[in-house]
This record gives sequence, structure tokens and C-alpha cells, in this order.
Amino acid sequence: MLFSGAGELFQNIYIFTWDVLLALVNVVTPNKKPGTVVPHGLPGAGGKWPKFVAPKKGDSRSCCPALNALANHGILSHDGRNIKFTEITDTVRTTFNFAPSFCRFVPSFMAQKLHKNYKTDACDLADISLHNAIEHDASLTRQDAKFDPDQGKPYLPLINDLLASATGKDEDGNLMLTTGDLSRYSSKRRTEARATNPDFTLDTFHKLFGSSNSSTLLTIFGGKVADLEPFLTEERIPEQWEPRVRSRMGLTFLAFNRTVLTVEKGIKEGTAPITEETALLS
Repeated sequence: MLFSGAGELFQNIYIFTWDVLLALVNVVTPNKKPGTVVPHGLPGAGGKWPKFVAPKKGDSRSCCPALNALANHGILSHDGRNIKFTEITDTVRTTFNFAPSFCRFVPSFMAQKLHKNYKTDACDLADISLHNAIEHDASLTRQDAKFDPDQGKPYLPLINDLLASATGKDEDGNLMLTTGDLSRYSSKRRTEARATNPDFTLDTFHKLFGSSNSSTLLTIFGGKVADLEPFLTEERIPEQWEPRVRSRMGLTFLAFNRTVLTVEKGIKEGTAPITEETALLS
């Protein structure tokens, strides 16, 4: 056990050192040009995504909209089963333009929590919804596991409320979520979840993990509500969409954490009213 813990520590040191180097490369190299973020010849290149097929009975889906979308488009196995952790790393990298350090760390963490080997083992998407591993209470797109143990389907009342909270607009007048919007909505969500869920838990790690999840809506998706609506409600990638992060080496932890910490810093638990919708969950 001691060796295993030491191994994980050195692996994390390696990944985060790697991440800093990738962030430096991003500083000194030009961004990818619009239309070229997804590499040529891969699904999504030039904004051309494989056909969306909604999950069928028996298909495995997770608490993660991004992974579910990859399965719904057949970029990962459509049934969501027996997917290697290394395949998740490679596919998330090329589809969403996260940095390779980022794409290595998260599936490695998944494998660790599932007591599996990152390099050799596989999982079903539903496995990722292990409570208080990746999945956590007060999600912005799912009811708490107390009320929905499956976690494989988006909860539309929450998502619609989230999108309706957007206050920003871009230069073309498109409605946008902002860091302030996500902080306010996360405050409301945590307050309501704590009040209605007798089994509610949310430690510091999962608070930051929750803010990380919500921050991808601002970074990879740029906060644009018109793009987020199909992605969150149907777990479908919009036609002609491409990642909004165009950094040469992708979105690094170092760059990403600026958004995460801004969102988390703005969350004020206990200041949001209980709505009629969520009160019904108690």
C-alpha cells in the first residue's frame, strides 16, 4: 500500500510538471486556426460530427455529459461498455482539445477509484458514476445520487434553470454563461441540495471538482448557451461546433485552474433560496 501511494504521488508530480511545460509551449506557439482544432481525419474535424444516436436500453452512460456525448456520436463505443481508460485519454484529447496531461490525469484517477489498472483495464461508462469518486452531490446537471442512483441521464429542470441563469452576451449578442453566473448557480444548487438531501456530502475536493466540471462550460464550450443547450440536454455535439480552446497543446491544468478558482471563490453557500422545484425532492 505504501509503494502504491508513493507511485501515485510520483505519477502526479510527473503529470503536473508535464502540464507546466505544456502551458509554456502554449505561451510561445501560435493557437490552432479556427476549423482545425480537431485534427484532420478524426471525428469532428472541420465541425463534421458523426451521426448522433440517442442511447438505447441497455447502453451504459455516466454522470459526465462529455463522455456520454462521445458515445452518443459513436466516437467511443455507442453501448458505452468495455472502454479502455487509455482510449478515454486519447479520445478526449483529440475531441475536446484538453492538454495530454489533463487527459492522462482524469482517467488515471478514475481507474484508481475503481481499483483498476489505467494502462490495461477498461470500464463501462456507468462505472464512472461511483458516488463520491468522480460523481458528487450538487451537480449542475444531475440530481443527487440519493434521488437518482443511476446518474446516466441529464436532469432537465436543473439544466434549464442553469441555462436560464445566463447573463452574459458576446459581441454578436449571443447569450453566454459567465463565471459569475456559474458561481451564483452553484451557490443555489449546493444550498438546495444540502437542504433537501439527508445524505448530502460535499468535501473540499469535490467542491473543486464540481467547479472544474462547470468551468469546462466556459472554457471548452466558451459559455455559449446555444451550444450548451444540446450538449447538456441531449448530450449531443452541435453540428459545426469545435472546441473554443485553440491552444496548440490544449487546455492545461495551469490555465484551467484560473477559471476553476474564480468560480469556486464566488460560491456563497447558504445564500440561495429553495425553489419549489427542488423542494419537491426532499
